Amino acid sequence: MSASIYADLLRNEANCLPLSPLGFIERSAQVYPSHVAVIHGDRKHSWAEVYARCRRLASALVKKGIKRGDTVSIMAHNTPAHMEVYFGVPMAGAVISALNTRLDAKMIAFMLDHSETKLLLTDRQLSPVMKEALGLMKGRPIVIDIDDYLYEGSGELIGEMDYEAFLQTGDPEYAWEWPVDEWEPIALNYTSGTTGDPKGVVYNHRGAYLNSVGNALVWNMQHHPTYLWTLPMFHASGWCFHWTVTMLAGTHVMLRKVDAADIFRLIETHGVTHFTAAPVVLNILLNAPDAVKRKFDRRIEVMTAGSAPPAAVLEAMEAMGFNVTHVYGGTEVYGPNMSCAWHAPWNEHDPAERARLKARQGVRSPVLEQMMVAHSETMEETPWDGKTIGECMMKGNVVMSGYLKNPHTTAKTFHGGWYHTGDLAVRHPDGYIEVKDRLKDIIISGGENISSIEVESVLYRHPAVLEAAVVAKPDEKWQEVPCAFIELKPGIQVTEEEIIAHCAANMARYKLPKQVVFGPLDKTPTGKIQKYILRERAKSL
Repeated sequence: MSASIYADLLRNEANCLPLSPLGFIERSAQVYPSHVAVIHGDRKHSWAEVYARCRRLASALVKKGIKRGDTVSIMAHNTPAHMEVYFGVPMAGAVISALNTRLDAKMIAFMLDHSETKLLLTDRQLSPVMKEALGLMKGRPIVIDIDDYLYEGSGELIGEMDYEAFLQTGDPEYAWEWPVDEWEPIALNYTSGTTGDPKGVVYNHRGAYLNSVGNALVWNMQHHPTYLWTLPMFHASGWCFHWTVTMLAGTHVMLRKVDAADIFRLIETHGVTHFTAAPVVLNILLNAPDAVKRKFDRRIEVMTAGSAPPAAVLEAMEAMGFNVTHVYGGTEVYGPNMSCAWHAPWNEHDPAERARLKARQGVRSPVLEQMMVAHSETMEETPWDGKTIGECMMKGNVVMSGYLKNPHTTAKTFHGGWYHTGDLAVRHPDGYIEVKDRLKDIIISGGENISSIEVESVLYRHPAVLEAAVVAKPDEKWQEVPCAFIELKPGIQVTEEEIIAHCAANMARYKLPKQVVFGPLDKTPTGKIQKYILRERAKSL
């Protein structure tokens, strides 16, 4: 066999550099130096200023002894400092680990120890729990306080200096280095704090770069979007939107806490074009007091994920001027990497049908190489019939590097050369997937599979229901039956019989909830309903 005519072409630094989102901020600062990059309260920073601040941060970290591969953690609300660490920390060659602001001290201490955190940035508002966590650690990192001027509450400063003072120790012209290898870690995100099976999800520069680009493509984002940070920045590295918005030289509008009045006000004041939020936030907006609500005559793009948004929620958001894009993914895949890609002919459908189509999880993004629905063990792909349930699996460059210090769980999650999401789905004839349940949440009643998501979708159509969750309840005859937990809208009353009658008018009888429990729903710190707690409650009913 003759040698290839291309054999003398050599890969070198002139034609091949590691992919990294760090180049995004350098370009935006060079091309759009005076464009507003960050809005926080009445303060604004240009891209030239933010780039200089990130370089100062990288320089200050190096002066403090932070080395390539070290972990720098942050515990903070959505602030300029939180956005800057996603550039300044990797510019120093280190790895950023953003912690969930609602965790308890024991779990925080475990994560800081497990990640071998060398330096910690912490918000003054969170100093009580952080002080306790530091006392529980085996070691102690360098601590820097974030004393945000918008926070007017109490909270002591527990670090050796304030973030702004720390920046002043750094060089605004610091010559940061590109990663040597694009597979180098850039971020660490914890999905579980249990010491028996820690799940520290490791992101690399390549995946972060690609999913940032994928976000822009899926959302059809143009240059200079104005993005409102309703999503917690710690959540799956902000779904990579720290990097996406920066790539497009957009404007980051900060929001310390989710508040309907603030969201409507900021959208109106700053001309917000995009924001991302879990379905629970959409519910907050829909059920806000009339005094704070706004109906916009322009289209505001909203991206939602975390659980399938009920069709009724999608329909109501559309009526207020919000165009909702439903995406799907997870912490292990850099946030969203599948979406319900829209087709123009679908606009001709009535609102209810549009909402039904939009509630599907959809198809892979342009940066996810492969996706399938298949049997979890045999890996045999299910038919595209919209009926046969299998596990959703992915493979490609936007799948995590693995779980930190947890090779067993990493290998199990990558069984058969695919990332196993743990989500059960069907694939429709048009290739779009629809998640039916978590693998652990499917209800098997009398040998029939019942999707808790399907039952929840019907419950959400009842005008009295604010939030709903359906889990399996043990049953002597059927093995399991559906049990519904419902939080009602304020000031509205409804009986169990009325709820079950509503379900009976909209689904097969074997899928009906056999019991309805009213009251607040247990949620994770990121707003997801904790079904494992509800399952335990159902067992005791």
